[in-house]
Parts: sequence; C-alpha cells; structure tokens
Amino acid sequence: MTYDVLIIGGGAAGLSCAIMLGSAITQPYAKDKSIGIITHQKTSSLQNAMFNNVLGLKESITGKEIMKAGTDQLSKLFPHVHQIENEKVLNIIESDDTIEVITNKNSYTAKTIVVAVGPKNFSIKGVEKYTELHAKLPPEKNRTQLKNDDHQVTKNIYVAGVLAGHRSQFAIATGSGTSVATDIMCLWNNGKPVKVHDSIIQP
Repeated sequence: MTYDVLIIGGGAAGLSCAIMLGSAITQPYAKDKSIGIITHQKTSSLQNAMFNNVLGLKESITGKEIMKAGTDQLSKLFPHVHQIENEKVLNIIESDDTIEVITNKNSYTAKTIVVAVGPKNFSIKGVEKYTELHAKLPPEKNRTQLKNDDHQVTKNIYVAGVLAGHRSQFAIATGSGTSVATDIMCLWNNGKPVKVHDSIIQP
C-alpha cells in the first residue's frame, strides 16, 4: 500500500494536519485518498505542557490530555485515517514518485509526507540537506528547522509546526498543521481553493 499522505509526528501540528485531511472524506477530491499518521509522541514538547492561554481549551489542560484527546478524536470521527502507534521514524528515502519512510519496526511508502516532529535533537536521516538553524528560537538552544517555502520543503515533502520555523506556541503549531493539510487538499482538487467547514445551520 502507498499512502497518498503520511504524516510523521503525533503532536499538535501532526494531529491537526491529520484531522483536517480526514475531515475532507466527504469531498470528491479526497474520498479515495489514503492517509496515515505515525503518532510517535514521546519527544513532543506537549509531554510537559499545560495550557491557560489558548482559545477554546479548558483551564489548565495538559499536553498529554490533548494528545490523547486528539488521537481519540481522529479514531472516532475519521477512522479511515490510519494511525501507526509506537514507531519512531529513522530514515526518509526520496525517489522520483514516492518516498520510503523507515521506522524502528517497519517501512512505509507515500506519495507525500508531512514532517511534524519537534526540533529538539532532530535526527531523521535522509533530510539532512534540508536542515538549518532555527530562525525564531534562541541560537544557544541549537534547534533545527527544515528549509521550506510556506511549509513546502520539496515537491513531495512538507513540514509543519516548530520544525517549519515557527515559534513554539500550541496555537501556531496547530494552525501550521491545518495550513499544510489545506494546501495538500488544494492539490488534490487540481489546484482549486478548498475549505471544509461544519455548521449548525441546517439546509
């Protein structure tokens, strides 16, 4: 099986990207698309986070609670998005039309990937040529980002979250993942703008 999109990372950016892509299942351009997410969360900065300054989140919710709620939401509402648990990506191998993603347990093939892991101790092989010092974090922290143009690293590789060069804020990371998802959806729709909204207004 070859995924149309495989997301690497189960933090704020990765889960937001997966949920948005999953929500497009009712659209003609997305109904036959295969989507996967490698929900590795051990190195996510959300592990030690608590939030009081994010719109819509309950007071003092923790990052661990958010990650659990995110994977549950994805399973319940969009079960067609394949969640790959307990695997860490080690290597990315590019070819002309597909990308091979190698984990500590398996190997996967995708037409497009979204790299949405944290910048601390970034160690995925195969994308070293795209790495540079993070522009918006203190230099002394020696954090990495992937060179990109509006989240696109190459034709088939996107990056989301702090690794895309954004500041380390939950709301920014979620927006970044959603932005990448909508860009991919536009490509699926032959370049035409798309949006997926839910509404309480009945037809």
